[in-house]
Amino acid sequence: MKRQTPIIQIAIVDDDIMVSTLLRDFFERNSTIKTLYIANSGNQFLEEFGNNVTIPDVVLLDLRMKNGSGLEVLEKLSIMEESPKVIVMSSHYDASYMGQMLKLGCDAFLPKEIDPEELIEIIYRVYEYGHYFLEEQIVSLRKQVATKSPKLHLNSKDSLSERELEVLELLCQQLTTKEIADRLFISPKTVEMHKSNLLVKTGVRNSVGLIMYAVQNKLIDPNNLILLD
Repeated sequence: MKRQTPIIQIAIVDDDIMVSTLLRDFFERNSTIKTLYIANSGNQFLEEFGNNVTIPDVVLLDLRMKNGSGLEVLEKLSIMEESPKVIVMSSHYDASYMGQMLKLGCDAFLPKEIDPEELIEIIYRVYEYGHYFLEEQIVSLRKQVATKSPKLHLNSKDSLSERELEVLELLCQQLTTKEIADRLFISPKTVEMHKSNLLVKTGVRNSVGLIMYAVQNKLIDPNNLILLD
């Protein structure tokens, strides 16, 4: 499928060299995805990331690796000023783990055996929207939320403004920054400012975390979450 999109630069982090090589070779046949480098451990990736001037747009990250696990990588990336989008791919995938993955800061969570063509589509989605949910993950998250009655963590002093709530609602509808800007008649830069304020006030790490926060604090109805086609 040909798309008019910028070249998406990725890094592949997996201790299975065959998996990494097959993915890289597959992506080479797609003119809009470029593999910057392959790392065979979390520690090797963090070293490459620190030494490389170019930050990948998206990282494909395995969870269980020697010499630096995927969980350790997520923790390190979460405190960096600039960090890539992260798609966790695991042979230990289970949809019920999605909530925990979101808390750790990943932007999509996939089974390692996912079809490569579908993976390319998800990379595009994460690059464009900042996150991606599988349908079974939405179902699992709805069940998890239904069993809890969390309270809003913000006090009146730090409460969300009306505009921030509007931006949050549109994020939950999986609109891009430009689409939100067009809908609210504001600039994309202003949308990004509101998103930054939302991250600070809610204490989450990314757009996926904002969606989870909105659901858990009943700012939106989880049944109204929109899946990307």
